[in-house]
Amino acid sequence: MVREVYGSGEAEAGMDRNMKPAWLEGLMGETFFGACGAHENRRKNEKNVFCLHCCLSICPHCLPSHRSHPLLQVRRYVYHDVVRLGDLEKLIDCSYIQPYTINGAKVIFLNQRPQSRSCKGSANICFTCDRILQEPFHFCSLSCKVDYLVNQGDDLSTILYRFDESDFTISQFEGLRMDGSEVIDDDIGPILEDHTLQCGHSSGGSRDQATSNSAISREPAAANDTVKKKKKGSGFLPGIVLSLSSRRKGAPHRAPLS
Repeated sequence: MVREVYGSGEAEAGMDRNMKPAWLEGLMGETFFGACGAHENRRKNEKNVFCLHCCLSICPHCLPSHRSHPLLQVRRYVYHDVVRLGDLEKLIDCSYIQPYTINGAKVIFLNQRPQSRSCKGSANICFTCDRILQEPFHFCSLSCKVDYLVNQGDDLSTILYRFDESDFTISQFEGLRMDGSEVIDDDIGPILEDHTLQCGHSSGGSRDQATSNSAISREPAAANDTVKKKKKGSGFLPGIVLSLSSRRKGAPHRAPLS
């Protein structure tokens, strides 16, 4: 089933095309990763799913109640809400929004992030919040692009897509277990902040930092493999280890005095 980004009732009412549709307003305004009030006594109750039909955030325990609705998963990167670019671009034109690659997947920030200072001048900056960006991007988040177009008086319907609800079915959340564990390989956890393109730095610095972040997430796994191998190998010579241990604990043998 293909759903219009604006409901038929809104279209018949002559809705201002410069206004944000309900799902877009909700996606950028909802609070994610807080505890679900309906399941506050259950484990794994963080609200990390957005229902495009009800326009609200829900937790994995709420999924059965929204089984027939189109659903979008929200993730966390450096403690801010992000959505996979592949999912978001089925709903709205994401061109010129700077993506970030985390664990092999490109993501888009939903909202602008606080920054200690802005850098204007010759640097490439976000049109809305002045955050330093790589070329050729103009926006650091979805909200920055939407707000800019609204302030410019542009027609938002030109960047909104008709989406197929079959792309947002509940089946995509089969990896979200409700017993406190995850089986999604590329799920995003807390990562070190990548201070993107501080004043005077080139765009290559951001790419190097992103590569560094990926390396950080892989190094602990490699270290654990090494430790496991060492532990496994330590059992091959138990006799020698026991012999050396007994020698250390025994009384020293000295030559008789002459």
